[in-house]
Amino acid sequence: MRRLALAVGSVLAACAATIAIAPAATAQETGSVHVVHGIPDTPVDVYVDGQRALDDFAPGTAAGPVDLPAGSRTVALFPADAADGSGQPLLSGRADVPAGGDVTLAAHLDAGGSPTLTPFVDDVSPVPAGQARLVVRHTAAAPAVDVLADGSPAPTGLTNPNQAAAEVPAGTLSAAVAAAGTTQPVLGPADLQLAEGTATFVHAVGSLSAGNLQLVTFTVEGLHSAPAGVPAGAPSGAPSGSDGWAPIGVAAGLAVVGLSAAALRRGSATRS
Repeated sequence: MRRLALAVGSVLAACAATIAIAPAATAQETGSVHVVHGIPDTPVDVYVDGQRALDDFAPGTAAGPVDLPAGSRTVALFPADAADGSGQPLLSGRADVPAGGDVTLAAHLDAGGSPTLTPFVDDVSPVPAGQARLVVRHTAAAPAVDVLADGSPAPTGLTNPNQAAAEVPAGTLSAAVAAAGTTQPVLGPADLQLAEGTATFVHAVGSLSAGNLQLVTFTVEGLHSAPAGVPAGAPSGAPSGSDGWAPIGVAAGLAVVGLSAAALRRGSATRS
């Protein structure tokens, strides 16, 4: 299996080719896209508009960001090294990439354990001085969970495929995942280094029943704001309480990204 660095290089090359053959697209008509692979034991090749964008994309990893032409894009996941994307894809669908937008396309298991594709809108707006943004996404085959931030539940009752966000003091935060209403971690704890002026996106992936839950993260930098006073919040990077978390339903992501749920299907080919 090639290293992820080579896979990311393939993304850049493939996306550059895609942009080159799309005469209507300009530098102002692109969207920034991350891809998260959360389907266990399933290396895949990712095709965008019929061109291979990721080769041997390993489970439990993330790639990007890459700029794709704004508009409706065909996305298909094939078994790794399938010849020229031939045969039936494991998953396929169409996604609207908004001009100037930042999105994540997550391949993961739904709550019942079936592979699916879910788009998320990435909040990369400025972060208050001294703060960092933490976004937690439930993309695992598991029931509702509580996220434990430095041992305290926040947010609570998060279900697949939804997300919750909070701005917290920059620093080190210990994150874990527990079944809703409990404090016994089923995943983690893991120390997250949350630098000032960044947004960190954490995806819980895998299956609780199979015992292969893990976290897939990526960070967007350069979101600093000018100082406007002394930042408030709990010490040691802990959130200021569960009220600080803003739950975000996946419906909002679907509305902005425009991924057609009807087009998502397992084991049926999608043709552009």
